[in-house]
Amino acid sequence: MSIESDDQRAQPQGLDRNWHLAKSPLQVELTELEFALMRAFEAFGRWQTECLASVTGLAASGPENAMLHIIRMHDRPKSIKDLARLANREDIPNMQYSLRKLLGAGLVERKGSGRSGVTYSVTEKGRDVTDQYATVRAALLVKAVQGVPNMGRRLEEAASTLDLMTGIYEHVARSAATHRRFSEG
Repeated sequence: MSIESDDQRAQPQGLDRNWHLAKSPLQVELTELEFALMRAFEAFGRWQTECLASVTGLAASGPENAMLHIIRMHDRPKSIKDLARLANREDIPNMQYSLRKLLGAGLVERKGSGRSGVTYSVTEKGRDVTDQYATVRAALLVKAVQGVPNMGRRLEEAASTLDLMTGIYEHVARSAATHRRFSEG
């Protein structure tokens, strides 16, 4: 007779949740969350791309779409530093590429000069596109989640958990960078 752990008993027959990233029940749950995050990130990006494409002909990535909405947020101009902080991004060259794409599509305008004096705001066309996006979002996404029981509470808990995990990931990323080994190549 074998002795099973609580974790083994809780697993449906035939499922093996232990692997190289997960040796304990907590590690299994953390790994499951990380893979759910990756899948959610990809699905969210596809959703953003398709929703934006439904209101404009622009082929924009999820991060480019997010940038457009961040620029529109509170209808105040944003510097690239503001955009980086609000999106939790450090890849300024990629952000500049996305800004050029949004500028070229006539959705965003640039004002000022010099690194610290440049701000971005949506144009009238950008305002129309983001308003249409909001309408499609309400008709599809909001409608889809409205019927889920306790969705408001679940979304609040999920957002709080994601914020907590963001801080933890930022902390451990700094630690990993601090203790990184040099490659011998």
